[in-house]
Amino acid sequence: MPPKRAWQRMLSGRRLDLLDPTPVDIEIEDIAHGLAFVARWNGQTMGDWPYSVAEHSLLVEEIFTRATPRPDPRWQMAALLHDAPEYVIGDMISPVKAAVGPDYGALDDRLSAAIHIRFGLPARLPAPIKKRIKAADRLSAWIEATRIAGFTTLEADRYFGKPDPDLLQGLALHLRPPVETRAAYLARHGTLLAKL
Repeated sequence: MPPKRAWQRMLSGRRLDLLDPTPVDIEIEDIAHGLAFVARWNGQTMGDWPYSVAEHSLLVEEIFTRATPRPDPRWQMAALLHDAPEYVIGDMISPVKAAVGPDYGALDDRLSAAIHIRFGLPARLPAPIKKRIKAADRLSAWIEATRIAGFTTLEADRYFGKPDPDLLQGLALHLRPPVETRAAYLARHGTLLAKL
């Protein structure tokens, strides 16, 4: 029997080893392309286009930036990349992650570390930064749940926490073709990278 393959060939030509990912095998074009095609909420959202992880990541970074006085571009980049491993492992809903167990978390951590190093971030984010990104992620999930995923406000409050109404002002969800989402993600990444 040949050994089981634990790597994926990317459109850039890179070969990413999922068991031992290295920063040199990470390309932002692969991340943006993959995330633009990965649907949040297992595709169970309203609209003519799936709401992608790339769109979600753009929203999380926007929320993080708005909630942070004089934001550091490193941590804005970390917010944008917070779900970047999903370009190869997909977006599993929380109940599936719980069923898979700790192996999913270990895989996600390995990929995150390689991605962070590739873009000049620490392999592991400082706990306060990680906590603030998680808060932005939860607010994004609340917005998505109530606006396009069919949750009532009460359900979203229970699962994601009741949001500060002031933080909701002016935040919009974008449902657009993957090519547009990919371009927006790459543009935001380029803007932040230029500030590092």
